[in-house]
Amino acid sequence: MKNLLNYTIAAAILGFCSTTTTLEAKEQTNQPPIAIAIHGGAGTIERSKFTPAKEKAYRAKLKEAVEAGYAVLNKGGESLDAVTAAINVLENSPMFNAGKGAVYTHNETHQLDASIMDGKNRQAGAVAGVERIENPINLARLVMEKSVHVMLSGQGAEQFAVTQGVPLVDNKIFDTAKRFKALQKAKAKMQKAKSLNKDYQAAHQALPVEYKVGTVGAVALDKNGNIAAGTSTGGMTNKRFGRIGDSPVIGAGTFAENESCAVSATGHGEYFIRYNVAADICARVKYQGKTIEQAGKEVIHDVLMPVGGTGGVIILDNKGNMSLPFNTKGMYRASKSSTSPTYVGIFKQD
Repeated sequence: MKNLLNYTIAAAILGFCSTTTTLEAKEQTNQPPIAIAIHGGAGTIERSKFTPAKEKAYRAKLKEAVEAGYAVLNKGGESLDAVTAAINVLENSPMFNAGKGAVYTHNETHQLDASIMDGKNRQAGAVAGVERIENPINLARLVMEKSVHVMLSGQGAEQFAVTQGVPLVDNKIFDTAKRFKALQKAKAKMQKAKSLNKDYQAAHQALPVEYKVGTVGAVALDKNGNIAAGTSTGGMTNKRFGRIGDSPVIGAGTFAENESCAVSATGHGEYFIRYNVAADICARVKYQGKTIEQAGKEVIHDVLMPVGGTGGVIILDNKGNMSLPFNTKGMYRASKSSTSPTYVGIFKQD
């Protein structure tokens, strides 16, 4: 009788545990999705140019960035916070062309651009050509939230930063030996082109793709169903005349709208501006009913490639679906969601 009673109690406990586990699993399944994708630039990224140590370092930093953003979402944070958290990690690393790793201008300084957009109301903020802002994506967000404008540039943007308590830093904090070497190579190539009677425009056009690309960005979906996108860059190596690319241009390098998708782009900015890449992808989703995978593939491969546009995008919709298409040899990228584990890629085969 005693054994029977013990068996009955044990069975009841096991049954309760089983029911509890099932309920917990069901509750987890019913949780709204959260997701984040990041990129660290696209271009001539070939495996042959990577030592095992270099590849390991890049993968580790990409993982750190996507995990930082996901941690915000997992704690119930907003998509905007996740985007800025992830981009800050990349801006603070000299490995990527943004923040600390920004490329050099022709005058051997650094000019940085960034933008951010909130998908729930299409509010946006951007800064262009700033030289003394350590984390441009943070200032872009302040422009969105604390000013009546969308884009501020140069000294004006820095004056606004001061009013918001953002410290101005010495431009030399962005100096790196790797980027300076790239500048010297770019200048030498352009000088050689000029010796062949090519003007500045033709000489610049002749520069390899690797000197014209490099950006970081993130897109995120929070538990409230709101999506956001952000992009930050040091621009183009050896750029002159205050050149500004697509990264701070809403609709070109950054776009977010809950009803369609969120996009952050990287590549040869002039093409992304002309073809309004980020907004075009989301318009195809919204008005043509296409998936983000279909829309991204069409724009990156069928629209840009035939005209010489190189680069890639990260795309996210409000269901947590993600797509990371690019038409170059590689793109630094990573993603994570409540239904998919951390993914990190660099090369096309990843």
